[in-house]
Amino acid sequence: MSALPLPPADENRRRWRGLVLPAAALLVWWAASQAGVVNSALLVSPGKVLQTAADQVLSGKLWRALGASLAREFTGFVIGATAGLLLGALLGVSRAFNRLVGPSFNTFKQISLFAWIPLISVWFGLGDTAKVVFLSLAALVPVVVNTCDGIRGTPPALLEVARVYGYTRLQTFTHVVLPAATPAIFTGIYLALIYSWLATIGAEYLLVAGVGIGNLLIEGSEHFQMDLVIFGMFVVGLVGWLMNALARLIERRLAFLRGAAQ
Repeated sequence: MSALPLPPADENRRRWRGLVLPAAALLVWWAASQAGVVNSALLVSPGKVLQTAADQVLSGKLWRALGASLAREFTGFVIGATAGLLLGALLGVSRAFNRLVGPSFNTFKQISLFAWIPLISVWFGLGDTAKVVFLSLAALVPVVVNTCDGIRGTPPALLEVARVYGYTRLQTFTHVVLPAATPAIFTGIYLALIYSWLATIGAEYLLVAGVGIGNLLIEGSEHFQMDLVIFGMFVVGLVGWLMNALARLIERRLAFLRGAAQ
């Protein structure tokens, strides 16, 4: 039996509850900075962070850094997700390919992502190419794993129905396997989007050449500007939250379209 939908007032209250902890943390932060409990050089006031934010926005520095980071993230995500879809589909569909490549891929995915940094920096330098390669690796693994698992997890009953109706292998894949695997595939793409954004900051922090949000954090740290560091962290968190919200919105839209088509 499905749960009854919440009244609008209760639903609104549930949404606002998520703001309680951030609001409390902001209040404690403001009170601690005003009371001088913590060294002001280590914990700047919220007002100082807002002033830095205004300076970064009005001067255009934020937009240049954010644009560079998002361009790298998008490029690496597209390359990694595309390669992941292809490799995951081959691993899921072909048993021979799985026996040939599967063991090597299972070993590859056990290697920590950041362990590739020294090799990437030697092969590709410290510029955008190296960062995009790093981000592509971050996006590749979750897409491959979820695509392969989604395809191989197609219910046998559906495959039996396709066989009874005389579907060709291509028809079975496009009309049976692919729709059944879509939720898992989307999960992999969603994870790749989040992982590639997190890896963007790591790549910019470790491969320091160029402009980006990670470089903004480095600049603040090197000059002991905690207001710039905290502002950069807020930007990273906000962009990640927006990506998560966008991915969830697309997922709900696709689910609605699939339901309407059935």
